[in-house]
Amino acid sequence: MNIILYGTKKCAETRKAQRFFQERKLPIQFRDISDMPIPEGELKNLTAGCDPSKFIDTGSKKYIKRGFAFMEYDAFEELLADNGLIVTPIIRIDRKIYIRPVLEDLPL
Repeated sequence: MNIILYGTKKCAETRKAQRFFQERKLPIQFRDISDMPIPEGELKNLTAGCDPSKFIDTGSKKYIKRGFAFMEYDAFEELLADNGLIVTPIIRIDRKIYIRPVLEDLPL
C-alpha cells in the first residue's frame, strides 16, 4: 500500500492525519506543499477524473482575499499558480484520492 499525504506542517488537519497513520504504524510519504509546490503533471494526476474545483479551499484567506467567490476562473490553472489555494490534507492511497477525508472511513 502506497500512501502519500499532501498538506502543510501548519495545518491542524494534516497533523491529525499524520498522527492517524503513525498510530497505525502505516508508512506514508509526506509532501509539504508550502515548501515544494505540486508539479503540473502530479496535479493533473490528482485531479484526473474529478472536478479540480473540489481541490480549492473555499475557506482559505487567499480564496477570500482574491474574491474567487464572485468570479469565474479555471480551477486547475489557479491551483497550479498558487498551491496555497489547495485544500489540505489530500491523501492518495495507491490510485484513490481522498480530499480532507474522515480518517476513520479510509479503507485501511
